[in-house]
Formats: sequence, structure tokens, C-alpha cells
Amino acid sequence: MNRQHHYNIEVEWTGNTGTGTSGYTAFERTHTITGRNKVAIPGSSDPAFRGNPTRYNPEELLLASLSACHMLWYLHLCSEAGIVVTAYTDEATGTMIETDNGGGRFEKVLLAPRITLKDTGLTEKARQLHQEANGLCFIANSVNFPVLHEPVFNQQQPDF
Repeated sequence: MNRQHHYNIEVEWTGNTGTGTSGYTAFERTHTITGRNKVAIPGSSDPAFRGNPTRYNPEELLLASLSACHMLWYLHLCSEAGIVVTAYTDEATGTMIETDNGGGRFEKVLLAPRITLKDTGLTEKARQLHQEANGLCFIANSVNFPVLHEPVFNQQQPDF
């Protein structure tokens, strides 16, 4: 049986400067993303599309979703495999291309996690788990472009 999960989020446009969308330059692209009992996320469009560079844009949030989903599955799989991860930081990058009609699409995303392992003797198994995590990640399974992985592994420094 396939279980269903439902999600709700509210996006409120906050960029009406007084005349609404009376012209392309007459409004800001700012908005706020909220969920019940959650901290608000300040959003905008990419600065290339008249957005506020101090706010997160949808493209960055897509990268964050892919990165976080992958990380959570990866950590889960490592815990089941007896691989102790003590630190994980990802620097995700994505390439989006604009189409002639003004739209666009992502061409690819690269996840580049830096992972600290308690035992580097398990590095090869830890590396292999990235493919399994990618296959299980709900977000990666929902996009139509490749999500690639280039992990870098470090050994935890001993406590003296």
C-alpha cells in the first residue's frame, strides 16, 4: 500500500510598492514563505530577475531541498550500515538554463558533501551509499534532471 503525505505551505507576496503590478518595474519580487508553527523564510526572485539578493530565491530553495533530502537519507543509510558520520556539510550547485520564451529549467545539480567519518576504513562503502540515498530521496525522484554527487571524505581527528 502506498501511503500519502500531504504538505501545506503559504507563500505571500510582500512586494506591492503601492501600485501593484501596474508595470514590470513597479513591484518588488519579495515574498514570505510560512508554515504552521514554523519560522518564516524570506523569499524573492533571483537578482537576475529583479529580485532581492538578501532573500532566498526558488532556485536556491530547490537546491536546498535536494541537498537536505539527500543528506537525511544518507545519514539514515550510514546509521543502518554501521558507518559513523560525525560531520556533514554540502555545497550544492545547480545549473539552470533560460529558454527562448523567457522560461527555463535546471540542467543538473551537483551535491558536493564534505563528510567526516569516524573510521575511514569504511570510506568506499560510505561512498556507495550516495547512490542508494539518491534513489530513495523523494525530491531527487521528483525532478527531471540529473542529481550528481562528488563527496569528499575526512577522518575524524582523535581526541587527545
